[in-house]
Amino acid sequence: MEAQLIAALILLPFTAVFIYAGIHEYRRYKSEGRANYGLVYDEETGASHVTGISEGEDAYDPADFDPSDYNERANRNETDDDKA
Repeated sequence: MEAQLIAALILLPFTAVFIYAGIHEYRRYKSEGRANYGLVYDEETGASHVTGISEGEDAYDPADFDPSDYNERANRNETDDDKA
């Protein structure tokens, strides 16, 4: 097999996913209009992820995040469960 063919076969799935995502986003744009994406924090898991944000809602600011606060809350919940 030629090196160019191997490279094309390796890049083909990534290209297909990129094109699919572009078509999906274009169809979403046509039906819903412009979207505002940003970082959202999930307090239950202590994780953040990128998602669409409503117009009235603010994005999550990582500078305001204190990891020790989440750990203290998790430890507090574990001790509460131990008492029950």
